[in-house]
Amino acid sequence: MIRPGPRNLITDVSGLRVGQAEDARVRTGVTVLLADEPANAAVDVRGGAPGTRDTEALDAVNLVGAIDAIVLSGGSVFGLDAPSGVASVLRSHGRGYVLAPGAPRAPIVPAAILFDLANGGDKGWGDEPPYRALGKAAAERASVQFALGNAGAGFGAAAAIYKGGLGSASSVTDEGLTVGAIAAVNSLGSPLVPGTDVFWAFAFEQGNEFGGRRLKPDFRSLDADLPADMRAARARANTTIAIVATDADVSRIELKRIAIMASDGMARALRPVHTPFDGDIVFALATAKRQLGETRNRDVMRIGHLASDCLARAIARGVYEAQSLGEMRSYRELFP
Repeated sequence: MIRPGPRNLITDVSGLRVGQAEDARVRTGVTVLLADEPANAAVDVRGGAPGTRDTEALDAVNLVGAIDAIVLSGGSVFGLDAPSGVASVLRSHGRGYVLAPGAPRAPIVPAAILFDLANGGDKGWGDEPPYRALGKAAAERASVQFALGNAGAGFGAAAAIYKGGLGSASSVTDEGLTVGAIAAVNSLGSPLVPGTDVFWAFAFEQGNEFGGRRLKPDFRSLDADLPADMRAARARANTTIAIVATDADVSRIELKRIAIMASDGMARALRPVHTPFDGDIVFALATAKRQLGETRNRDVMRIGHLASDCLARAIARGVYEAQSLGEMRSYRELFP
């Protein structure tokens, strides 16, 4: 049996904390996942309009591979300042890769951004965008508990015509293997089955973590065209960015396969997905607290499968927990 962890958050994976910071005036924010120790990581990029920092460092053919933190940020290209703030905090704590004796440590902080620049917030920040400061504040607030919905990188997000948000979920197996996911949902595609109040991810829901709504017995097959509730969404103002994590001791190459499999969680929760206008990205990391046994390849497959389902749940939770903001109306306002 698979069950959610005690928090139903990615921080159920031992060795991880999450920090968040928002600017309500700008309608934006930053989410930081901190690893207590350097962790193997990989990335899978599926969207047609990605915005990233230091993702090439995660390629298994390259030198470092282990990360200190991963940043999810609003702000489009300006949000790529956020990991600089995180790196400054990590360096002050003695974290980072040793490049040469006596040289400052270099924290490894890959990042991905989403577009929230057209959501009605005040973007007149002058010469200094707020994202470096938001990244620093988020890193300083890292904890095993954190908010969902209008929080962090999900603060100003939209999912099709609905208010998007920050979501997370976890899964624990009978033997104690833990997988978690966190996502900032700012998709062009819709999170809901057209004409219903049911999330595409309903089949993977644990308990009533995103409302417990189900399709009615008289539900008819779908029109194969684009969902009606995403046709009014603003193309070019999109992207879902996510992280999946496990406590298993898996390699960078194995994590790459897990990230690829986990990307299918977006397809289970959003329709359409990986469009030319979305910069969809999934990071995968491992804290290596649990050793795998003789069935290693099967275990890696299982972790990827669990991560995919977990990410679908996190996406639905992000939309379900979001609150209306300006013209962006929330799921629970529209479907009380």
